Amino acid sequence: MKKKIQLSNSEKKALNELKSLSIQIKKYNDAYHKYDKPIISDHKFDELIKKNNELEKKFPYLRLKTSPNEYVGSKVLNKFSKINHKLPMLSLGNAFNENDLIEFIKRIKKFLKNEKIILEFSCEPKIDGLSINLTYKEGVLISAATRGDGLIGENVTENIKTIKNIPQKINTNNFPSLIEIRGEIFLEKKDFILLNSKLDDKEKFSNPRNAAAGSIRQLDINITKARPLKFVTHGVGFISKEYLSLKKLYNDMSLWGFAPSKYLKFSTKLKEMLRYHSDLNLKRSLINYDIDGIVFKLNDIELQKRLGFVGKNPRWAIAYKFESVKAFTKINSIDLQIGRTGAITPVARLEPVNIGGVVVSNATLHNFDEINNKDIRENDIVEIQRAGDVIPQILRVSKKLSKRNKAYKHPVNCPICDSILIKDEDGVIYRCLNYYKCKAQIIERLIHFVSKKAFNIDGMGEQQIKLFWNRKFIKNASDIFNIDKFKNEIIELEGWGKLSYNNLINNIEKSKSINIEKFIYALGIRFVGETTSQILSKYFDSIESLIKSAKNIKELEDIDGLGPKVIKSISEFIDNKDNIDEIRKIASNCQVIKRKEKFTKSIFNNKTVIFTGKLNEMSREEAKKRALDLGAKIASSISKNTDYLIYGENAGSKLNKAKELKISTLSEKKWLSMI
Repeated sequence: MKKKIQLSNSEKKALNELKSLSIQIKKYNDAYHKYDKPIISDHKFDELIKKNNELEKKFPYLRLKTSPNEYVGSKVLNKFSKINHKLPMLSLGNAFNENDLIEFIKRIKKFLKNEKIILEFSCEPKIDGLSINLTYKEGVLISAATRGDGLIGENVTENIKTIKNIPQKINTNNFPSLIEIRGEIFLEKKDFILLNSKLDDKEKFSNPRNAAAGSIRQLDINITKARPLKFVTHGVGFISKEYLSLKKLYNDMSLWGFAPSKYLKFSTKLKEMLRYHSDLNLKRSLINYDIDGIVFKLNDIELQKRLGFVGKNPRWAIAYKFESVKAFTKINSIDLQIGRTGAITPVARLEPVNIGGVVVSNATLHNFDEINNKDIRENDIVEIQRAGDVIPQILRVSKKLSKRNKAYKHPVNCPICDSILIKDEDGVIYRCLNYYKCKAQIIERLIHFVSKKAFNIDGMGEQQIKLFWNRKFIKNASDIFNIDKFKNEIIELEGWGKLSYNNLINNIEKSKSINIEKFIYALGIRFVGETTSQILSKYFDSIESLIKSAKNIKELEDIDGLGPKVIKSISEFIDNKDNIDEIRKIASNCQVIKRKEKFTKSIFNNKTVIFTGKLNEMSREEAKKRALDLGAKIASSISKNTDYLIYGENAGSKLNKAKELKISTLSEKKWLSMI
């Protein structure tokens, strides 16, 4: 077997960072493409991509199989049937500054081994909409699909047919016998604002892109038909007719009824391309739909074929992104929000301002240090930025435009329960420690409990939780499973009735079958998010085993992947009798499903394993993964509960201790031969 190359400290650090970025980007990518609910701004997402790409460029041999450059979009939902694209719908690499664009052109010339070649590029705005693939056979629209994961998309054909500027039949002699027309579905800004004004607060869309995506993904075709969606093309996938240039292709597409962007231009000069980007950036607020950059594509299609793709990105095209959208407005007041763990977050209530088609009225202030550092005060005129954020960010105060009030002073007491606020160990977050009696914290924990990633009780969101709390129908999470005691009162509430009530009860019944991972997450233990819940679910096959083991810090310390803060938080939570009683009440109403994983049949299944010493054949992380795939539990310290210690070179004290405790020890070579 080939000897594993030993990584330097800087390489190890880079690898760990790439792994972390891969997880983050996948999470944010799914939220955007799969659920149409972005949880970070486009600008912040682009920064993560940029950071990832810089590391991959510096350490190309460390590139992961889970790299964001290895996939496109997100897996499709089961809401619609699926369609395979004839050619993959891949995504574009990004440029964030002038140098990135220069490097892009240099790479093309280097690949073509022709530094003197004159390259012509198409220049067109990158519309922030929903990518769509339209398939025409003999001039008839036979299917329409979303991008999906790049290979398979959602079948939204009937919904697409309601869009007026998408032809359903082409009557022209030069139309290809088979073609995939690709482009963006979008809403104009004025139509987006009008649509949102007609929706309830909980149904409002955060931006035009989400509104367009949500409108296409309607099971009721009449809803889609009622919304003024539009389409603009930006290219093709499979085509049965040969074209030598984009210029000729775009010209024909216009004749067929698929108009490209009216801002489309072609250029052979870098200065013109940069000026085009700058001009559109300045005009973007005047354009009647959202754009977030400029796409440059090589005009010569034969050269495109030569260049091909690298990962998921074509070598012949790039998206030069704009900076975040910004605007000035006034802070009317600074309010405080209390989270489920007592963290106090200041929020600026703004004079509503339209940014990129989104009416913004709130901005996060993160913490009181940020208020002090930026000297933010009520009634200040501030510059805010939005790049997809639901709650945008304040960049700076315009002291010239502001009539300054007194400096903001952070509160000493919780605004809800009046308890004294305590600063966290990190010295940034203030927290209300009245965990069990602060109304705001209790309500936030209940909202977390019913959320999608937890018990996922449809029809019981923030509004319903607050209503039932105020009516004293619920005090704790376990009360939700006995809400039928208040059937008559609920049915009589405004906006309710027998149908709404029955739907809620049915959804509560469905939620009672829950896997242990989601159950743990739903408890709302501080520092215990999705990842930690997954780790815990691998070690505890029942709620009772979690309660029993979590009281023992040493047992928690043996679980690989749990840090000191998490361990302390879990132990303190489980150490509280009221919490244990509540956990058992919830569990008594549920069928908690044990973690189901397909493991290779192995003697290591359900055994506790520790690795120590220098491994030669694979990295420590890969070894742990292999062991987990075999059903093992990974620990970090030796105890009587350890089943196997697998050692490499310079094993040290752990190997000696394992021998003292008569724990089975295996050399790396022996372990590999067994698996």
